[in-house]
Amino acid sequence: MAKGDALKMLQETCGVTPDGAFGPNTARAIAAHYDLNPNRGAHLLGQAAHESGNFMVSEENLNYRASTMCRVWPSRFASEAEAAPYAMNPEKLANKVYSGRMGNGPEASGDGWKYAGKGFIQLTGKDNTREFAEHIGRDSLIDDPSPIATELAMDSAIFFFEKNGLFVLADKGVNDSIIKSITRRVNGGYHGLDDRIEKTKKIYGWLS
Repeated sequence: MAKGDALKMLQETCGVTPDGAFGPNTARAIAAHYDLNPNRGAHLLGQAAHESGNFMVSEENLNYRASTMCRVWPSRFASEAEAAPYAMNPEKLANKVYSGRMGNGPEASGDGWKYAGKGFIQLTGKDNTREFAEHIGRDSLIDDPSPIATELAMDSAIFFFEKNGLFVLADKGVNDSIIKSITRRVNGGYHGLDDRIEKTKKIYGWLS
C-alpha cells in the first residue's frame, strides 16, 4: 500500500477530492461525515495526524535494527546478538514481540504479524481486532484485518477514542492540559506532545 492511500480512501468516503493532502477542507469533511463537534474532531484528528505522520502511514513500521529492538523490547531481547535474526524483518519481529499477548497465539501462529498495528491510531492484537470487528459488525476482519489499514483507518481511530473515553475528555475543551491527558492515553506517555498540541489547536481553528 502506498503512503497516503488510506487518506485518499477517507477523502472519497467523506466527499472531498481524494488528493492525499490533509488540510482544512478534509478536516471539515471528516468531522461532518462522522458527526464530530469541533472539540471531538480536533482532538481525534490532532492525535491521529501525529500518530500517522499526517495520515501518510496507517500500518506499523517494524523495520528495526538490533540495537533499537533491545531498547524497545528489553524483556524480549537481552542482547544485540539475540535480536540480530529479527533485524529489518518486520514479519518475524512482529511474530516474536506480539506473541502470547493481546489474544495472539504463540510465535509460530503468525498472529503477531497478522494483527500488527493498523489504522491512523494503530489497532494492535487479535483481541482488539475482534472487539472492533464486533463493534462495527464486520466479523470478516478477524480473518482478514487488512481493511483496518485502508478503508477503516479512521473508523478504528474513532473506536479507540470511544473505547478509552477520550471523547468525554475532548468535550471538556481544547487546551494544553486536556491534550496532555489524551496524549497519555493514546501514547502511554507524552511522546511528541508539542506536535500533538500544535496539530490539535490548528485543526480546532479549522473546525470552529
